[in-house]
Amino acid sequence: MEIDKIPQWILGLEQEDIGFLKNFILKSGSLKEIAKLYDVSYPTVRLRLDKLIQKIELNDKQEDEPFETFIKGLAVDSKIDIEAAKIIIHKYQERLKGE
Repeated sequence: MEIDKIPQWILGLEQEDIGFLKNFILKSGSLKEIAKLYDVSYPTVRLRLDKLIQKIELNDKQEDEPFETFIKGLAVDSKIDIEAAKIIIHKYQERLKGE
């Protein structure tokens, strides 16, 4: 597949996310099997899947500014907290309005 034909939501995923997605498919979507594979609890796998879903939804949105998408991605990955993400995005939007 040509790089320009790869959907944006896939390009926005990290290698670790793609590996998880591959394993999820190979295990026929069984969260129980994924939990065994990664040697973690079912709720941990469910949380990981929920975060992956959020990332895909986030990357699938085209109307967001790239910077806002980046900040939201950091929040989804728990690299910054949600409140900090909201503050950064709000300040960014204010700055754009002021230009």
